[in-house]
Amino acid sequence: MSPAIHAVLAIAVMAVVTFLTRALPFLLFDRGGNPPKLVLYLGRVLPPAIIAMLIVYCLRSLRAASLFVPAGWLPQVIAVAAVVVLHLWKHNNLLSIFGGTILYMVLVQAVFV
Repeated sequence: MSPAIHAVLAIAVMAVVTFLTRALPFLLFDRGGNPPKLVLYLGRVLPPAIIAMLIVYCLRSLRAASLFVPAGWLPQVIAVAAVVVLHLWKHNNLLSIFGGTILYMVLVQAVFV
């Protein structure tokens, strides 16, 4: 198969999948009715679960052996604390995420070099 045909087929498959993920909820659920209880439950439970998984993923590199080197763990802890404070203060997910990320990058690039 030539690279051009392969690229066209890949784009077509991606377009169909993207369209189906957008259209499927309208086809599965009534427009006037309420969504199923499972969907409402998942909508309520999944966001905090995903946030918890992201926290564990971001802090996975903290080890007991690295506690003697503050430059290895202090920027992460400060950034996590900043995210918590920003979120409790403003209740804005984007502000919390971007604020913590920017603070972490400044700490890693300029303070703890």
